[in-house]
Amino acid sequence: MNSAIYHGGNLDAARARFGEPQQGWLDLSTGINPVAYPVGDLPLQDWTRLPSRAAEAELEAIAARRYGLQDASRLIAAPGTQAIIQALPRLIRARSVAILRFTYQEHQAAWRAAGADVRLIETLADAETDGADVVVVVNPNNPDGRLVSSSDLLAAGNRIHRNGGVLIVDEAFMDVLDPELSLLPLLPDDGIIVLRSFGKTWGLAGVRLGFMAGPARLVADLRAYFGPWAVSGPALTIGQRALADDAWLAATIKRLHADCAAFHEIVQTASLEIVGGTPLYRLTRHPNAHTLFDRLGRAGILVRPFPDRPEWLRFGIPATDRDRARLREALA
Repeated sequence: MNSAIYHGGNLDAARARFGEPQQGWLDLSTGINPVAYPVGDLPLQDWTRLPSRAAEAELEAIAARRYGLQDASRLIAAPGTQAIIQALPRLIRARSVAILRFTYQEHQAAWRAAGADVRLIETLADAETDGADVVVVVNPNNPDGRLVSSSDLLAAGNRIHRNGGVLIVDEAFMDVLDPELSLLPLLPDDGIIVLRSFGKTWGLAGVRLGFMAGPARLVADLRAYFGPWAVSGPALTIGQRALADDAWLAATIKRLHADCAAFHEIVQTASLEIVGGTPLYRLTRHPNAHTLFDRLGRAGILVRPFPDRPEWLRFGIPATDRDRARLREALA
């Protein structure tokens, strides 16, 4: 990870700036589900034995069913989506990369570190016009939740592929949205790569688990790049349980929508304008966002500022009445 890039969840920096709050930190600076999947007890062998390829294949089959991907052999489990983002520039030789802006900055950092010329673009048409070797779209976008339809992405990906390029679609926050918005059920044989995160929706970021789906040869290359035992035994078991649990995901999406409605009332009362987001986070605008960030920090509430967009603050969604009351009081 590029240490110069600002990320949410950095409680060490928050403690250095604001101290340790008496009530403890309420971390709303990430888009990670605050109500984690109940992993249950894990077999001792998950900790004591090397992860098996059979368990990895089972996880990939479950993930493929969850995502609507017809061919599980075109999907690979990895130790987090971030690891895939950093690996792809080593497997795909690209001189020019176009990234639909304003978005998750690790994509441009990884391609620039590999020596590519990276341009931030406003529309997909810009990339097609300029003939980029790689085009990156985060969908839904982080931080504003911007969506590009799966049909538009498929059409653009096919055109980019015909011109010798590849489209990468990062669907890190797609699990809590309508499955029809995902590109994975429409994935063609070549030219398009889709990334999916695990930890955000299931609230288990520390598990470090993510997936890539794409051309068979690239899946094989990435598997060889990571080598054996890339995903830990506990991550394989947890991922299998969570991704197969339809009832938990349905209940979680319902709760997130209710929590978002309650959050909207709080921030709108405080004169923050909601400008986008997903059920896991909301992007807001305020002319004195930096002042609000400091006020919340002094109250022990960490949110996500954007140095390049000083009027923005992104909030994770509080999950309890206690946390909502604390946020309401801090903003009053």
